[in-house]
Formats: sequence, C-alpha cells, structure tokens
Amino acid sequence: MDHNDSFREFMAAHQRSLMRTAYLLTGDAHLAEDLLQSVLIKVLGRWPELAHVASPQAYARKALVNQYISWRRRLVRTTELPSAEPPERSHSSEESTIVRLAMRQALAQLPPRQRAVIVLRYYEDLTEHETAKLLNCSIGTVKSQAHHALARLRALAPELAPKFAEMEDLKGAHR
Repeated sequence: MDHNDSFREFMAAHQRSLMRTAYLLTGDAHLAEDLLQSVLIKVLGRWPELAHVASPQAYARKALVNQYISWRRRLVRTTELPSAEPPERSHSSEESTIVRLAMRQALAQLPPRQRAVIVLRYYEDLTEHETAKLLNCSIGTVKSQAHHALARLRALAPELAPKFAEMEDLKGAHR
C-alpha cells in the first residue's frame, strides 16, 4: 500500500472526528473546514513519517489545536457575529438545541487556550495527561485552565451550571 492509500484510509477513519474538533474549536462550520484543510495539508506533507507512528490522529488533533490558537492570536477582530435568531437546525429536541446554542455562544467567549482545554477534555474526552501533551503544557496548567474556563462558562451561561457540574463530576471520576 502506498502513502496516498494509507492517507486515504486515515482520512476515512478520522475525518469526521477531526472535523468535529475543528468545529468545536472555531464555532463556525466554514472556519472549521478551513482549519481542518490547512492542517490536513500539513499532515499529508508529513504522512510518510506519520504513517508509521502509533497515533497519527493525535498528531492531527494537536496540529488542529495549535493552528486554531495561532489563528486566534492573529485575528484583530472576531469573525463571530451575534444574532438575535439562532440558526435553523433540524435537531429533534428544541431543548437540546437551546442548550447547544447557549454552550456554543459561551465557548466562543473563552480565550483560545481555555476553549481548547474544554474541547479536548470534555468533548474529545481526553485525559488531563493527554490534553497536557497536546497543548504542550503541564497537567497543572490543564487543571487550572479547565477550572477557570468552567468558572467563566458558569458566569457567561448560568442556565448551564448543572451541565458544567455534570462535566466536572464526570471528569473528576475519570482522571
């Protein structure tokens, strides 16, 4: 099997998960696509060496987070526009849609590093150790960033406080 075939297999297996991570980081489908595309170009360039590592998905996920943080640092102004009306969605439960929208709006207001920690820890279900490794920081930094981010999220969206408590309880039991 040549490198192009193995990269295609990698993409077939992990593109959806990587796109979800990109979307959760950016909060915008188009930006997420751009982010993922720019990262996949880098991954493809390094594929001959990455094809033989234990987890090329971990490399791609780390590249997503690093590229996202880099983009956020360069932005002079935000690309997210407040809207009086939520975008139309075809989800089954109106309540879950409202929760998702409130969560997305609150996440968008976090600094990039805190947002990355929340996405990796609670949406990607990574351990503190895995998150620290991806973000190239200490476990203590991950813990403090998560703590500060959850406190900020509680202040931004008090109606979601039970959801944040549930997230902390779940992770507290599975460190």
